Amino acid sequence: MTSPVLVGRDEELDRLVAAATSPPSVTVVEGEAGIGKTRLVTELTRRPELAGRRVLTGGCARIREPFPLGPLLDALRAAGGHLRAVPLSPVAGALRPLMPELADLLPPAPDRLDDKIAERHRVFRGLACLIGSLGPAVLVLEDMHWADEQSVEFLGYLLSDPPPGLGVVLTFRGEEVGPAVRALTARLPGGTAREHLVLRPFGTAATRELAASVLDAERVSEDFAAYLCERTSGLPFAIQELLALLRARGTLVRRGGGWSRKAIDELDVPSGVRDSVLERVSRLSPAAREVAEAASVLQVMATIPVLTAVCRAGGEDALRGLDEALERGLLIERAGRVGYRHLLAVQAVYDDVPLPRRQELHRRAASALEGLDPVPLGQVAHHLRHAGLTGAWVDAAERAADRAAALGDDSEVIRLLADVLRDARLDPARRARLSAKLGWACVDTPGKVDAAALLDAALEHDLPRPLRGELLFLLALNLETAGRDPHRQWRAYAEAVEHLGSRPELAVRAMLGLSMPLAPGVPPAEHVAWLDRALRTLPEVGDRALRTLVYGKAAMVLTTMGDPRWAELSGRMLELTGEPTVSQEVNAFRSAGVNACYPGHHARSERLLTSALRAVTEHDLGRVPEMTCRACLAVLSYARGRWDGLPEETAFLIGRFADSPRHRLLPEAVAACLALHRGEPDAARRALDEAVDACLDMGAIDLLPLPLGALARLAAAQGDAGAVLEKADRARAAWEAKRLWPAAVRALPALAAALIAGGGAGAAAALAARVEERLRGLDAPLGPAALAHARGLIALAAGRRHAAADHLLAAADAYDALLSPYEAAQAREAAADCLSRLAGPAAAAHLQRALAAYAGLGARWDLDRASRLARAQGVAPPARHRSGPRGYGSALSPRESEVAGLAAGGLTNKEIARALFLSTKTVDKHLSAALRKLGLRSRTALARRLPD
Repeated sequence: MTSPVLVGRDEELDRLVAAATSPPSVTVVEGEAGIGKTRLVTELTRRPELAGRRVLTGGCARIREPFPLGPLLDALRAAGGHLRAVPLSPVAGALRPLMPELADLLPPAPDRLDDKIAERHRVFRGLACLIGSLGPAVLVLEDMHWADEQSVEFLGYLLSDPPPGLGVVLTFRGEEVGPAVRALTARLPGGTAREHLVLRPFGTAATRELAASVLDAERVSEDFAAYLCERTSGLPFAIQELLALLRARGTLVRRGGGWSRKAIDELDVPSGVRDSVLERVSRLSPAAREVAEAASVLQVMATIPVLTAVCRAGGEDALRGLDEALERGLLIERAGRVGYRHLLAVQAVYDDVPLPRRQELHRRAASALEGLDPVPLGQVAHHLRHAGLTGAWVDAAERAADRAAALGDDSEVIRLLADVLRDARLDPARRARLSAKLGWACVDTPGKVDAAALLDAALEHDLPRPLRGELLFLLALNLETAGRDPHRQWRAYAEAVEHLGSRPELAVRAMLGLSMPLAPGVPPAEHVAWLDRALRTLPEVGDRALRTLVYGKAAMVLTTMGDPRWAELSGRMLELTGEPTVSQEVNAFRSAGVNACYPGHHARSERLLTSALRAVTEHDLGRVPEMTCRACLAVLSYARGRWDGLPEETAFLIGRFADSPRHRLLPEAVAACLALHRGEPDAARRALDEAVDACLDMGAIDLLPLPLGALARLAAAQGDAGAVLEKADRARAAWEAKRLWPAAVRALPALAAALIAGGGAGAAAALAARVEERLRGLDAPLGPAALAHARGLIALAAGRRHAAADHLLAAADAYDALLSPYEAAQAREAAADCLSRLAGPAAAAHLQRALAAYAGLGARWDLDRASRLARAQGVAPPARHRSGPRGYGSALSPRESEVAGLAAGGLTNKEIARALFLSTKTVDKHLSAALRKLGLRSRTALARRLPD
């Protein structure tokens, strides 16, 4: 029994219609099971306002197939007839293997790419092209809490630059949906409308209205409505199920168009949907009950031949039973398939089927589905597992995983194989083979399962040397990706090399892992030795992308050690590729680029990271590579003082990497530093403490100077310098052990200030002397500036103000040359303090420059402190920014500088907009302003002016 009209959701429907007809737009409909999400979007499709718009509808299923993008492909298949009248880009031909039924409408299929991520994103481009070609449309995707990862990734791609005529509607259960789905609407491009509807349970008034509509009555009594509402928790589906039960019992008595109190007292309605559904089933004929049980085992909507084949009642009896179940409203028909209207009813009936009969039905379901073309392998594996046929389940699950891997759906590979590896009894060879397949899938999709535990179980057995080596390599690589146990990573990589003599491509990657300065207790000379061995192994490697990766990773390691060879290796990487085009090459550029930032090679860092991001966008290499490039660029933006929009960017990236602690660490460290600059010391103290601990635990000691420096400055300012010195001692020991002083020097001034504040001026001088000695002969661009800065603070503590001012001003000039405005402002502020005590005439000018820099950066915490100094010196502080854009006069704003830098690096406006999550119009505005202020007329001239 259902209501012929929508009840209790008028406001939500109006908002949904308004959003869907104001494209581009995204609307989320959130609510628990049975709350009415499907009914609401069904009513949307019937509204006259949607006339002239194509409605594309797809849904996600709890039992998934190894067939990614299924909900979207289902939605587009129904629109196939419209494609005859529209021209399609050649890239739409990439959809032919996924939509063979539309092959005659699609362009020829392009040659398949070797890079599975690039192939996946060419499919994304084809899908986006197809959707955009349909003109004004509304895309409805239901039950996104069950969405496969590629569908979610594609929606992120689509919504980063949505077709102008497209309205998207997503439904999900809030308690079950993952962060990746929620992140889809977190940051939409300018001009894209966003609506979020949360459906709440009905109260008594709405329950009363719904019951009257279902029963075709003028009214029901308030007592009866309250009774229904209490028994059903206000869920519309449960209300309708309960009313259907009462009608089946024959206990519904209408008196004068309403319900009497006496009737209510006599009803004795059982609570909950389960009992009401089961009582309705019990009133069916035996054949109809057989059909109901078969449908509950299938779970998903099925064709009549499949449903009747599963049903134990055969032939005409099954068809008569199906007719009865449909007539009674227990099952429904939709698009030629039959099933339950809601999963709550499915589960209620399924749980009531005795285990032996349930297993028999699962066996029948697997057999029926095996006869389909193509075979729905995911469903077959599910039914074989629950039928207790373990061997057949393992076979089907592996076939399904292989199909998913071929389609680039790593999440489905992981789901299928993890269940098998945990729950099935397998011989050692098969366990090892399946573990390797799962290990490779987990590398690109971390956080789904504990891959290390499953790989360990396979490694307990005697295995052929090459297979053992592969499993050990995958164990180490998954531990590294997860940021876990650097010691164990090292041991696994080292043992892997011993077993991979016949597989140089894997052996060289294991050697790269051993060259990373992560594991405590391993001397830096040993890391370099492994690096050199990897380089000597390169002639045995035929894959150009892998050779590029080796050069990039080698440059990454040597840069933070200050070894000048990094420039030569970086050059070889550039000579080999020119520009990256595939994922491994992007990884090489990104790795070399972010590590070039740490010791102060900011210009080289920007060139490499910009190239990496440009390749990701130009070649559609995927959202994860894009996010990791953006995380690295966030670190560089912080180092170069480009903070406009950076808090929002880091918040987005932290959410995107919710399941990957190592990837999340970069934006978390930057966000913690920015919290301090915004003037939020309590929140910053917690976040900085956590970031420093995470860096130390994960071995990320090249990133460590950023959060540790900010934490030291904050602790010193709060008179609590001693609290940070224990962490500083651990950091110094790690930097010493790995010889990473070129990166560590970034934190030297802050650590010196903390030591001085804690009464350890001598210790600060000793630290500076040790760093200076360690940096001698190394390539460390930040070294001169940071050492001069620290010497200035030490001289000031010793009362040598003239010397202090000289050191600090030299530091400020050196920071300026590195485009490090925040550090330059700190040095000038301290110099102004020295000069004011010496009555030096230049004090005011230097302080004004520091104040202006803090104001331009948005560094409120620093600006407040420097403003107090300005008032004490009688220097007028800059006017406090109240609202509207901050004025920069003829100077570039931080955002203009960021846009100009990316444009100079060769990114198009659309690519810049995607990278910075701005609209293309906003990018146009910033770029035009930058060109005007610089007196330039073209991007070519900009590239010459800003070569770095």
